[in-house]
Amino acid sequence: MAKEKITGAMAVRRALEAEGVEYVFGMPGGTILPIYDAMFGCVKPQQVLIRHEQVGGHAAEGFALATGRTGVCFGTSGPGATNLVTAIADAYMDSVPLVAITGNVATSLIGSDAFQEADITGITMPITKHNWLVTDVKDLPRILKEAFYIARTGRPGPVLVDIPKDIQNTEFEFEYPDSVSIPGYHPPVREEPRLKDAATLVRGASRPLIYLGGGVRTAGAHAEVAAFAELIGAPVVTTLHGKGAFPETSPQCLGMFGMHGSKFANFAVQNSDLLIALGARFDDRVTGKLSTFAPEAKVIHLDVDPAEISKLVTATVPLVGDLKRLLPQLTEEVRRLFAAQGRPDLEPWLKRVEAWREKHPMKYTQVGQKYLLPQYVIEAIWKKTGGKAVVTTGVGEHQMFAAQWWKTSGPRQFITSGGLGTMGFCLPAAIGIQLGRPGELVIGIDGDGSFQMTLQDLATARDLNLPIKIFILNNLFLGMVRQWQELFYENRFAQTPLSDCPDFVKLADAYGCLGLRARTVEELDQVIDQALANDSGPTIIDVRVRRQEKVFPMVPAGAPLNDMIDGE
Repeated sequence: MAKEKITGAMAVRRALEAEGVEYVFGMPGGTILPIYDAMFGCVKPQQVLIRHEQVGGHAAEGFALATGRTGVCFGTSGPGATNLVTAIADAYMDSVPLVAITGNVATSLIGSDAFQEADITGITMPITKHNWLVTDVKDLPRILKEAFYIARTGRPGPVLVDIPKDIQNTEFEFEYPDSVSIPGYHPPVREEPRLKDAATLVRGASRPLIYLGGGVRTAGAHAEVAAFAELIGAPVVTTLHGKGAFPETSPQCLGMFGMHGSKFANFAVQNSDLLIALGARFDDRVTGKLSTFAPEAKVIHLDVDPAEISKLVTATVPLVGDLKRLLPQLTEEVRRLFAAQGRPDLEPWLKRVEAWREKHPMKYTQVGQKYLLPQYVIEAIWKKTGGKAVVTTGVGEHQMFAAQWWKTSGPRQFITSGGLGTMGFCLPAAIGIQLGRPGELVIGIDGDGSFQMTLQDLATARDLNLPIKIFILNNLFLGMVRQWQELFYENRFAQTPLSDCPDFVKLADAYGCLGLRARTVEELDQVIDQALANDSGPTIIDVRVRRQEKVFPMVPAGAPLNDMIDGE
C-alpha cells in the first residue's frame, strides 16, 4: 500500500479496508469520535449502529462464527469499553476471531482518572490473546496488522487495540504492512506428529469413539472429519460447539454428550476403550467428575493449541497441529495400517451402542399436555424448515433443549455461547449471522429471561430490515436456575420467577417488528408458518411453554457421566 499522510483515525479506516472487513458493530462516543468521523461515508466496511456495546461484540461474534471471518467491533472509552468486556470474554472462551477497537482519553490524561477513563488493556489482559495501548501513531499500522493476524491464526480469539484520542488525531505517513513478524508467536505450531502411534491405537481398539469439539468448526475440517469417521466406522459424539461437525442425522452420530447429553451417548463415552478427541478441550460440562471420565479409554488428542493437550485428561498420543492439515495424514496412516493388518471388528461394540440408544432414547410426550413443551416447539420448527436454517440461542434451558432436539446436518449451523454461557447472546448473534449470511434462514431460540438482556437491539435489527425469527420459549422463569433450585435446593425459588412483563408481542410492535404468540399446538403450527413467510423484517414469537418442564437427562455437577437424572 502506497504511503499517504493521514490521521491515526483514517489509518484505522485504511487498515479495515485492507483487511476486507465487511461490517463494524459499535456506537460512537467522545474518545472514538475521530475514528467514526473518518469512517463517515464509508461503504465497506459498513457501520452497524447498535444500542449497547455488548451487543456489538456478540454481533461481531455471530458474524465470525457464521462466516469463519474475523468480527470487528468498536467502543468508546470508559463504559463503552467495559460494556465490551462480556463479549470479549465470551469470544476468548469460545475461540472466536474478534478485533475490538476502543478509543481512550488523550495520552496526557491517562492515569489521571479523567472523564470516562478506564484501563481497558489492563481489564482485558486475561481475556484476550493480546492487546495494545497505542502510544505512538507510527506504530498503529503494524499493531492493526498484528491484531488481525493474531485474532485469526492458531487458536483464534479476541484481541483489543486501545487508541487514545490524540493518537487518532495525529497525522503521519501511513503505509499498511504486507506481512507481520511477531517474536514468540509462530502459528501453526510445528511438531513431528506421532501419527503411527495414533494409528496403532485405532487399529487395536475394539470400542473406539470419535469425540468432536468446536475446533472442527474453527478449522473448517468437516469434510476431513467425515472421511476419517467413515474409515474408522466408530460412533461419533459432539460437544455443544461440536454440533454440525458431523451430521446428527447420520446413524453413526450419537449427538451431544455431557451434562445434558443423551444417556446412550454418555454410556458410549464411559465404556469406550479409545477416545479420539478432535478439536476439543475436555470441558467440565462434558467430562463430569474428571477422575471417573472414560475410565478404560486411551486418548488420542488432536488440537491446534498445545496448552490444551493433557491439561485435564492425559493424552496417550498427543497430536498438535491444524486439524484440517493433520487429520488427513492420520486418516491415511490408519488406512495403510488397516490394509496391512485388517480392520478391527467393531460389530459387537456397535450393537452394544445401538442397544443403549434403543433402551434410553431421547423422548417427551406432547399429547395430553395442557401446555406446549419446549422439545415439541423446537422439533416443530425443525420439521417446518427441514433443518435448513442457521440456529442461534441464548443461554438457559432453551439452549439445552435446542442442543438436544435441533438436528444439525452441516457446518456453522448451530451458533451459541458455550464456555462463558452468556445470557442475551441470541439476538445480537442473529444480527451478525444474518449480515454474514444474507439470504439464509436465521432462527433464534431464546428464553424470556435471556431475551430481556439485550432486547433493545431489536431497533438495530429493524433498522437493517433483517428477516431474523426469534422464538422465545416463555416459561415465566429463569428456567435453568429454577431447575437447579427444584432438584438441589428443595424448591426454594429464590428470585427466579419472572412476571409476565413485557408483553413481547406489543414490544415487537413498538419496535416495528412482527409479533406473534402461540399457546397451543394449533397456534404454534400457524405462527411458525407466519414467521417463516415474513421476510420484511424481524419476527418475534412468544411461545408459552410449560413452566415446570426440565431439561433431562442431567448429570449433576461433579457427578460421573453415567450418573444421570432422567426425570422418570
